Amino acid sequence: MAASFLSPVNRPNPTIPRVKTTPKPKRPLRASPRAPLRASESGPLIGAHMSVAGGLTLAIERALKLRTRAVQIFTKNASQWAAKVLEEEHCASFRSAWEESGLAPVVAHDSYLINLASPDPALRQKSIEAFAEELRRAEALGIRFLVTHPGAHMGSGPAAGCDRAAESIERARALAPGTSVIVLLEAVAGQGTTLGRRFEELARIRDQLSRRDLVGVCFDTCHVHAAGYDLVTEKGCEETFEEFDAVLGLETLRLFHVNDSKNERGSRVDRHEHLGRGRLGPEPFARILRDTRFRTVPKILETPKGKDGVVMDRRNLAFLRRLAEETT
Repeated sequence: MAASFLSPVNRPNPTIPRVKTTPKPKRPLRASPRAPLRASESGPLIGAHMSVAGGLTLAIERALKLRTRAVQIFTKNASQWAAKVLEEEHCASFRSAWEESGLAPVVAHDSYLINLASPDPALRQKSIEAFAEELRRAEALGIRFLVTHPGAHMGSGPAAGCDRAAESIERARALAPGTSVIVLLEAVAGQGTTLGRRFEELARIRDQLSRRDLVGVCFDTCHVHAAGYDLVTEKGCEETFEEFDAVLGLETLRLFHVNDSKNERGSRVDRHEHLGRGRLGPEPFARILRDTRFRTVPKILETPKGKDGVVMDRRNLAFLRRLAEETT
């Protein structure tokens, strides 16, 4: 009989069934708590327009992931008249997320459907009511600035269009009493009959408003270039801001939309391009970033998003940061 190489201790006992033991489950490793993302308190005051898909607070998260210091949003679908009711809990959640984020300004942009200068009574009334709702929504969310395009005169002439736009803003404020939201009239490229191509048109609207302290200007670099102002040459750029100051006052410039242009100066075509890749080039943005008069004015990207909505924003923001570092 062959010898067994099992010791008495290890030799199985045929009378006692072997029990298969199950190893104790390992405790899952606890992830170390991550500090919430927070905006930097230094550096250029730059940001981008962020999607609110999935909820308003997600725009805050998206902005922080891009390391912005400011953000612009729509408070509703910009291509529809209808708007979901803003529940107080959603407003409170947004305000809390914003406060914790450290983002300096959050800016709202109104619906593209609104035409405050329309000569059509029905469309104009609908626009006034929609704009009043935009004011109420911004107020509920604690947003200080609401950007709007002045509208289109639809063939009735710039002067009449500006007068209607001013009256429409007054009527919208009457429908949304108590709101302290500052309306920012956006300078436009001048396509078709749109108003705001010339600084004088913005001034005509603003001068007719009873609360001029609650109206400023959004200076879109692509639009101003397409409207015919020179931002490319150093001399022309300074003359443009001198003219702006003479007509409107630099104190009314409360926001920049920093966009390059696909088209030449004076084209009156509104086509945004990535920074430094269009007809403006890098110099105008470097000048704006280095100008101490504009240090506290937010600068918001509205450049093409690309397929994922993130990569191109990162590149354009990095471009602005490099320019800021080179000019300090």
